Amino acid sequence: MKPPGEEDNRRLGTLLLNTLEREMRLWRAPVLKNGCIQGSDIGPSQYQEVIVWMHEMSTVFQFSSETFALGVCVLNSLLATVKAPFKYLKCMAITSLILAAKVNEEDEVIASVKHLLEQSGCKFSTAEILRMERIILNKLHWDLYIATPIDFIHIFHGLLMTRHPHLMLAGSQKRPCLQASLWTRQVQHCMACHQLWQFKGSILALAIITLELERLTPDWFSVFTDLLRKAQIESTEFICCKEMVDEYLTGLELSLPTNAVYILDTTSMLMFRAYDMQEEHGGGNAKAAVRAKRTQNVDREMDDFCDGFWYLYDEAVKPGKHGPEDTSGTFEGQISPCPPLQPPYIS
Repeated sequence: MKPPGEEDNRRLGTLLLNTLEREMRLWRAPVLKNGCIQGSDIGPSQYQEVIVWMHEMSTVFQFSSETFALGVCVLNSLLATVKAPFKYLKCMAITSLILAAKVNEEDEVIASVKHLLEQSGCKFSTAEILRMERIILNKLHWDLYIATPIDFIHIFHGLLMTRHPHLMLAGSQKRPCLQASLWTRQVQHCMACHQLWQFKGSILALAIITLELERLTPDWFSVFTDLLRKAQIESTEFICCKEMVDEYLTGLELSLPTNAVYILDTTSMLMFRAYDMQEEHGGGNAKAAVRAKRTQNVDREMDDFCDGFWYLYDEAVKPGKHGPEDTSGTFEGQISPCPPLQPPYIS
C-alpha cells in the first residue's frame, strides 16, 4: 500500500471537515440519570448487552464494521430523543442495524427482513420492524448519515499514512491495513461501554490511535498534536477520554482467557530409542530400513512441533511440508486438549 500523495492529503482534509460537520449536526448520546438512561428504565448493563448482541447479529448477517457502528449511533440518537422502555430495546436495536445496512451495504448483501429475523432468532414480526423503522426515521428526521468512530479511524489512518508513513511499519503488524483493523476492533469494544458514549466518535477514535502512537514512537506528541489540531478537538475532553479508553481496554486485556499449554508428545522419541536398539543388533538391510523410517518420523515430529508453535502464536500454517494452508489465517475455534494455565497455589 503506497502512501497517498498531496492531492489525496487535501482530499482527506476535506473529508475530515465534512465528517466533523456531520458529527456536529447529527451526533447525540443518551444521558444517564439515577442509574438509567434518562426517560427510560434501561440500565448501563442492559445497554451493553444489547450492543454486544448487535455486534453478534452484524457478524451473522455478514455486515461490515461500518454498518455495526452506524447502527449503534442510530440507536444512541434514538435513545437520546425518545423515552423508550426496556421491553422495546431489542426491537429498536435490530431495526437500527437494519436501517444502517440499508445505508451502507449493497442490495445483494441485505436479506429480507423476514429472513434477518429468522437468522437473529427474534420473535418480532415484519410489521413490527417496519413500524419501528418509520418511528426511527421520523424521530431522526430521515437523516441517518451520522459520523461514526470508524469513519474517523479511516480518515486519521489515511492522514497518518500521508504525513508519517514510517509509523505504520514501526509496530509488530508490519502491514498498514492491520493497524486500521486493530483500531476498528478496539472501537467496537469501546462502543459497548456506557462510560464512553458521552464522547464523540472523533474523540474516541483519536484516543485509541494516540494510545498506539505512544507505543510506536517517542515522538508521538508532535504526531498527536497535528491530528488534534486537524480534528478541532479540545485537549481537556480528549485527555479525559484517552484515560478512560486506556483503563477500559486494559481491563479487557486482563479479562482475556489465559494461553493454553502445548506439550510435545514424547512417545515417538521412545520409539526412536527402540529403533536404535534394533539397529545395534540388526543387519545392513535392517539398518537401512530403520534409518529411513526414523528419518520420516523425525520429519513428521518436527512438523508437529512447528505446528504447535503456530497454534500457540495464532499464526497460519504455511503450505508445503507444514501441512495444508489455512485460508482463514487463524486457528480460532480449535480447542487444545490441554487445560489453560492456572496460577500456582501458594500456601
